[in-house]
Amino acid sequence: MSAVAFAPETPALVLAHTDQAPSRARRFLVGRYRELGIADDYVGRLVVTELVTNAYRHVGYGFIVVRVFPDERDGTVVIEVWDQGIALPSVQPEDHEATCGRGLRLVGELVQAWGVRLLNEEGKVVWARLVR
Repeated sequence: MSAVAFAPETPALVLAHTDQAPSRARRFLVGRYRELGIADDYVGRLVVTELVTNAYRHVGYGFIVVRVFPDERDGTVVIEVWDQGIALPSVQPEDHEATCGRGLRLVGELVQAWGVRLLNEEGKVVWARLVR
């Protein structure tokens, strides 16, 4: 069962596709962590920045929606980034000469789990589960 079913009234941040989206998402995450009583937001800020940046760079249209909520079943925090793109994100092969393409590899190392859920309507949700 999706984590969405357990967080129906979670506040969401709706962002336009602009270069300001990642910084606004970080500020939103910091506020949500503060509301949840979580002092260390460093990993959360890195993860939300990467996921929102991917939506901004690789989709390029529509809105980006960010949600941050606790999953009381396992004590983790879930970060969700919704966008209207249908292309699935993928971890790129290691390339020491590349100047980009390391973000999802980094996310995978920092979080407990991450994945993608396609929406019935157009788009997808990329989610990450972080230890509090």
